[in-house]
Amino acid sequence: MKLDVLLGLQWGDEGKGKIVDVLSPNYKAIARFQGGPNAGHTLKFNDKKYVLHTIPSGVFRDNTENIIGNGVVIDPIIINKEITKIENDASDLKKHLLISKKAHLILPTHRILDAAQEAAKGKDKIGSTLKGISPTYTDKIGRNGLRIGDILSPNFMDKYNKLIEKHKKQLKHFDFEYDLAEFEKGWFEGIELIKKFKIIDSEIYINKLLDEENNILAEGAQGTLLDVEFGSYPFVTSSNTIAAGACTGLGVAPNKIGEVYGIFKAYCTRVGSGPFPTELFDETGKRMQDVGNEFGATTGRPRRCGWLDLVILKYSIMLNGVTQLVITKSDVLSGFETIKIATSYKVNGEEIDYLPYEINEKIEPIYTELQGWSQDISKIQSFSELPTNFKIFIQYVEKFVGVPIKFVSVGPKRKEMIFI
Repeated sequence: MKLDVLLGLQWGDEGKGKIVDVLSPNYKAIARFQGGPNAGHTLKFNDKKYVLHTIPSGVFRDNTENIIGNGVVIDPIIINKEITKIENDASDLKKHLLISKKAHLILPTHRILDAAQEAAKGKDKIGSTLKGISPTYTDKIGRNGLRIGDILSPNFMDKYNKLIEKHKKQLKHFDFEYDLAEFEKGWFEGIELIKKFKIIDSEIYINKLLDEENNILAEGAQGTLLDVEFGSYPFVTSSNTIAAGACTGLGVAPNKIGEVYGIFKAYCTRVGSGPFPTELFDETGKRMQDVGNEFGATTGRPRRCGWLDLVILKYSIMLNGVTQLVITKSDVLSGFETIKIATSYKVNGEEIDYLPYEINEKIEPIYTELQGWSQDISKIQSFSELPTNFKIFIQYVEKFVGVPIKFVSVGPKRKEMIFI
């Protein structure tokens, strides 16, 4: 059996949580493979809203196992709060939530270091979520990190204190005040909660599920353009957000990858700093932000908005080997007389159809204009009922990128989905 992958094709916030929730009944297990509590996957059903930061988005489905893979970094404080908020509505968490021994721990000092480093950058700040993600991955790569499996070790406190002291020495280089005790109480409470769950050798467990002909869906966080290798560096996250990250983040071979679901918004958004070729600074961008409720699920920060960029979309599809596309936030564009789509760039007077090494303000997007639609599509449940101009929009995108759009999300709720 193959492992399918679901991931974002823009700068994150594409609506991955909802799509995972919709697809979950088709899978034995949902597995997060990278990132940490800097993610915010929003689900809406039964008149309730849930935001998941670390736990996979299949957690509300009966008989679906949810695995936090080795590529994820975990903050015990945040996962404790997350579990507390959803445990009454989730499906038997103690049974259905499994945590990799090899997943790395975000220490209290990782969060403090993150804040100190970001403050020191001043106007050149990256736009970190200040969740300690980057310092944790730095320690992982530097072979200093603590992992979930370490909390079961008799010398765990020795390992913890050694790393804390290392971080304290690093913090002496910053003019930054902090109170470690403020974080530690909640952190150790979270550690004790984690011990109550199934802590597993996830790479063995996942491959055994595949060998037994079980379907698994790998759930990506953030988006392709935030990948540490191929994103808009240095304004990226600290992990591999692309499909290849599922191999290292879960311990599966490349030949085990099956379908790759690529999710994109009908327009583009971005949180924090970094290049954004089609960004709008006018009333159109403000309208997208307001109608789309474009505020970060993790940080609450307003998202920058702009027209759909097919140069970026085609690039992301290439990197990920996308086999099926999912378009979200389509309903937000209802009422626009004209829809613009970037199909190439002008850089230094030359027109190019690819993403250049330097993605900066010197890129001028070249747009194709399509007629918009006035009909509210949020209640439509079949493709045949969609406005003609919206169908033309979908067909244009499909032809340009060469991959079919199989799912259309027309609202935030579980049922607001059209299957093509």
